[in-house]
Amino acid sequence: MINAAMIGLGWWGRHIVGCLKESNKIKVVRGVDMDVAPLAGFGAEHGLELSTDLAEVLADPTIGAVLLATPHSLHEQQIVAAAEAGKHVFCEKPLALSRAAAQRAVDACNAAGVQLGLGHERRFEPGMVEIKRLVDTGALGTVLHVESSFSHDILANVPSEGWRASAKEAPAAGLTATGIHHSDLYLHMFGPIEEVYAQTARRAASASAGDILSIQFRFESGMTGYFSSLLTTPLFLRYRVFGSDAWVESRDSTHPSELGVTTLTICRGKGEESRTLDDIDTVRANIEAFADAVEGKQNYPFTDAQKVQNIAVLEAVIRSAESGKPIQIE
Repeated sequence: MINAAMIGLGWWGRHIVGCLKESNKIKVVRGVDMDVAPLAGFGAEHGLELSTDLAEVLADPTIGAVLLATPHSLHEQQIVAAAEAGKHVFCEKPLALSRAAAQRAVDACNAAGVQLGLGHERRFEPGMVEIKRLVDTGALGTVLHVESSFSHDILANVPSEGWRASAKEAPAAGLTATGIHHSDLYLHMFGPIEEVYAQTARRAASASAGDILSIQFRFESGMTGYFSSLLTTPLFLRYRVFGSDAWVESRDSTHPSELGVTTLTICRGKGEESRTLDDIDTVRANIEAFADAVEGKQNYPFTDAQKVQNIAVLEAVIRSAESGKPIQIE
């Protein structure tokens, strides 16, 4: 059992603590936040020792790992500090806001010999696992195109002064909230991305970065892709892959923070075949995979190249949205 500290006890940090309450692989025993007074009841409920001092937690020899759910611009510095303290690190997405910062975070963990996990739990969804299997086995034929949407209104009313509404911390509308998950899935399933062309707009959001994001992708393989995200509309989650022999779609009924049902539809020529898949707690599945990697039981299913290139894609999407031009991934 790995003893861990949760750094950042906002909405998602508290959600992670709840997901791990019954885990037999990793246990959250400490929590760090800028203001712990309002969290006394939550800390007592979950048996957390609360603190405002990250350095104090990093000096605690009983803590084996830290879980970061903090503002994005802090990730690089906090990952490096944790690695230098010999702590394994699980970082919520995005890993960083620039490719250079992501590379420094990865290098620091490798130099210290600690595991770096990432909060891209959508890889662990049964629908995504099945679609990757179909892609990898050639069941779809030559993969031609992927298109997906991850839209919701969970963040529609975040305070305008909060970091989630900041154009600095959360640039390009839904990029850091939703888009970064799908670019991770694209890299995971289809390999390197070579070019992006992005547009953003602000229609109903208070956030200065906007509430509409659309991105066109070109992959090194020659296939193409498209992603859209709306942050002020009811839930809409779709993921489709088109091949020369078949297409497949995953349609989710709930946000990844909740359990629900996924409808998987495959079309091979004439007619469609659909079946339902029960969701699993993908947040817990991801962090327990991280814990298994920490203990040497299995490899963590994210390569260093994928970790860094996903942030290179993020950086290129931001530049494209700002310039109105396609951007090559460097």
